[in-house]
Amino acid sequence: MTVIPGKARLGQWRAVMQGEALELAPGWQAVAQASVTALEARLATGEALYGVNTGFGKLAGTRIGPAQLAQLQLNLLRSHAAGTGPLLPAPVVRLVLGLKAASLARGASAIRPAVIEALLALLAADILPAIPARGSVGASGDLAPLAHMALLLIGEGEAFQGDRVLRGPEALAAAGLAPFALGPKEGLALLNGTQVSTALALAGLFAAEDLLRTALVAGAMSVDAARGSDTPFDVRIHALRGQPGQIRVAAALRELLAGSQIRESHREGDPRVQDPYSLRCQPQVAGACLDLLGQAAQVLEREANAVTDNPLVVGDEVLSGGNFHAEPVAFAADTMALALAELGAISERRIALLTDPVLSGLPAFLVRDGGVNSGFMIAHVTAAALTAENRALAVPRSTDSIPTSANQEDHVSMATGAALRLHDMADNLAGILSIELLAAAQGLEFHRPLQSAHSIEAAHGLVREAAAAWDADRAMAPDIAAVKALVERGRFAALVEIA
Repeated sequence: MTVIPGKARLGQWRAVMQGEALELAPGWQAVAQASVTALEARLATGEALYGVNTGFGKLAGTRIGPAQLAQLQLNLLRSHAAGTGPLLPAPVVRLVLGLKAASLARGASAIRPAVIEALLALLAADILPAIPARGSVGASGDLAPLAHMALLLIGEGEAFQGDRVLRGPEALAAAGLAPFALGPKEGLALLNGTQVSTALALAGLFAAEDLLRTALVAGAMSVDAARGSDTPFDVRIHALRGQPGQIRVAAALRELLAGSQIRESHREGDPRVQDPYSLRCQPQVAGACLDLLGQAAQVLEREANAVTDNPLVVGDEVLSGGNFHAEPVAFAADTMALALAELGAISERRIALLTDPVLSGLPAFLVRDGGVNSGFMIAHVTAAALTAENRALAVPRSTDSIPTSANQEDHVSMATGAALRLHDMADNLAGILSIELLAAAQGLEFHRPLQSAHSIEAAHGLVREAAAAWDADRAMAPDIAAVKALVERGRFAALVEIA
């Protein structure tokens, strides 16, 4: 797959994350080399250029002599490789390499084409640097994790090729590379930027998009399991409000429920006037979540294409600024966290509804012979626990700035932590939705021989491929895990389209 630096689409980055090969459109090498030449010309004048012939951060006032410029870049990488915690997962590291290469290729970073080509070679060989997940505050970019990435280029650090652990020189050799001696700004260009926080946020976005579609399938199944109404999804209701996400979700729910025999069976003579909000207000809640994800997607697409290191070489000028500050990414991650938390919260309420015989009209806890059997009682408790954890994780991170670098970097974004927590939230939401899918599938079976709509019956079939009907108590955890595996593979998400 070929991308144009600065013009890649989110679908292309998703493909890179999933393992597709990445190439940059022809012509970028000349642009990149021009910035190197421009920097060399400015350096020859003897002027002070931040991070090129000066120290970093609070040490920016310290001039570095020409004989020490190479050592400056080398020391930078080594000293900044101070990350900790678990390693970033391979799909995220693939994104980091791709994003960094595309950003540097835009020709404002004064880094040789050969260094950029080395990043692409590592990606092509699936040799992925070992990058600790924690250690970045999201300004001056993702310094610590990107330093761990860059260590590999000088023959240090570690990498993975599948399950195989490779030391730095071995990893480079496997990709047909030799260790680099870095030029005057190359170390700084490699570790300055928002590529780690952006990669984490993109991975969170892609997971959230799939989980939102899964939530619509589960929600529609719960509507039929509880013999709910499809009137709240009427196009006229949502047109009068005009919220685009709400309109699109309502349309998806109408499509999911179209042709259900269960719905037709109680269209007349049903004594209930209105359904609980967790059924009735799905377009309003999931639609608002869809709008948040759409806004985040726009921000992240721009950021994925951005140049975010410092200083920048523009024409023959060297400009010192702050594009490394990841506030846009932090805000996008925080809003996505709200969406993940709310999708889980309303799903948990639907599980509670289905297990409550007063609200659902179904057997208590969705099992016959209740008392001897507890059915879905504790499965709902598990969903409640996951929901509570996601509520806590949804607290904004962008407002929690901590000054660093002796107060030179006195306001930071916390974008990396904001994006990192999305992965735990997505995992929790997948668990909640898996429990709802199991509960709703069980609920549908109490209405047999009536059939639900085609897509809902397809979802029911997926559930039953993974877990048998609940006739008597057994361990629930294997069933949840089996359905969750299908959720994470996008099997339920594939059953619905959102216009």
